[in-house]
Amino acid sequence: MPATSRQMSAPSRSEPERERHLPGEEGTWILIFGDMTVFAFIFVVYTNDRSQNAALFNASQQALNQNFGAINTLVLLSSSLCVALAVRAVRHDLPDLASRLFGGAFLCALGFASLKCLEYGEKLGHGIGPMTNSFYTYYFVLTGLHFFHLLLGMGVLAFLRTLARKPELTKRQFGYLEGGACFWHMVDLLWIVLFPLLYLMH
Repeated sequence: MPATSRQMSAPSRSEPERERHLPGEEGTWILIFGDMTVFAFIFVVYTNDRSQNAALFNASQQALNQNFGAINTLVLLSSSLCVALAVRAVRHDLPDLASRLFGGAFLCALGFASLKCLEYGEKLGHGIGPMTNSFYTYYFVLTGLHFFHLLLGMGVLAFLRTLARKPELTKRQFGYLEGGACFWHMVDLLWIVLFPLLYLMH
């Protein structure tokens, strides 16, 4: 019977540590680096425009609710912690714990999405939209792109929870699980950059 991915991923205490490897599938990393490159380019353009319109950007920023941004940052950090612990649980052959942790990460993502929709509704209710000025164009474009990635990530988390419930995983399935976890960490990392860039930077 072939060894399961959990058995291969959790080194025995009596065995030397196995050679480190890049988690996930190569295609996942191509997607992640591609996304990060696009966001990095937009960040550079945003920073350049902000330096040329500092007064407008600073004044517009005052209408943002920093509490929403801070809470969502904590929520996503919690979700990433759940995902990291879930992958660890899979490696230690604890499918029930891994499933609950992926479920917790999904609930955190749902909380983020709900709070972000509330924040969008508050802005639109005050007549603030993407066409209000250049700052809000960047705000809605950047947070909208991140929100799209968040929704994709929620689908990934649901898939990972299904995988984690399996009593055994093949090496390829475990690669999918690691790759999905890396994608979710990217979603978290993007928000960690977006929060200070949009809400805090002066």
